[in-house]
Amino acid sequence: MRREIRQVFKGEKVTEGAGVRLRRIFGFNETKLFDPFLLLDDFRSDTPEDFLPGFPWHPHRGIETITYVLKGDVEHGDSLGNKGVISSGDVQWMTAGSGIIHQEMPKGDGSGSMHGFQLWANLPASHKMMDPRYRDIKAADIPAVTRENGTTVKIIAGSAGGVFGPAADIIIDPEYLDCTVPVQTEFSHDTKRGYTVFLYVIGGEGRVNETAVADQTLVLFADGDAVKVCGGDRPLRFLLLSGKPLHESIAWRGPIVMNTREELDRAFAELQDNTFIRQKSS
Repeated sequence: MRREIRQVFKGEKVTEGAGVRLRRIFGFNETKLFDPFLLLDDFRSDTPEDFLPGFPWHPHRGIETITYVLKGDVEHGDSLGNKGVISSGDVQWMTAGSGIIHQEMPKGDGSGSMHGFQLWANLPASHKMMDPRYRDIKAADIPAVTRENGTTVKIIAGSAGGVFGPAADIIIDPEYLDCTVPVQTEFSHDTKRGYTVFLYVIGGEGRVNETAVADQTLVLFADGDAVKVCGGDRPLRFLLLSGKPLHESIAWRGPIVMNTREELDRAFAELQDNTFIRQKSS
């Protein structure tokens, strides 16, 4: 059964970090709708002043942050001694778990452009306090399949055409696909029943079922077995995501997401007395 459209989102402009201007597509007020996902930010900009302030040192606990860069570089470092650069086409899947303090500083490319997205995924109560970990996925390690009709699918997590993405063994059983559909071409993809599924358009134009969509449009689907999309007068590019809902209570304040207010208060108290980090750098 084809998934029908449940709701369409366009997001709103917000300022985060030390002054980064971006578009928040969903977050905070839509947790039940998008469970297990918490937030999606679109930080595409060709104006360095929008992103150069960056995201200086800040904590996370209880979630995973997934950063996908299309253009430019993001320098990062953390309290465990990890550091590196996320470049064009790369993905960083960071599991904050019991707690991490890190910074992300977008630098853009030679022409002053920085294009990318950050998705937050919740962790279940049973894994909130797991050890932090990183999955740094280089562009060259992300497989792509091209269908007979010319549709191309880059597979970050999940599978398409029998090909599996490198982000595997993740608790919410996610699918993260970067899809490009040619002009006036149909695309369909099977989905798991009971899972939350949405797509976010990042280029071109087309139709989802009978609804016209274009850049910066998010479509949240109702339950079903498959999504169906059609390219318009220009090729349509979108991110397609799915995950298994947790159906758990959420206590959320800033960069920390727990299940109860008591757990949240404890996390911030630990920040104050320097006991927040459980896993020490080696």
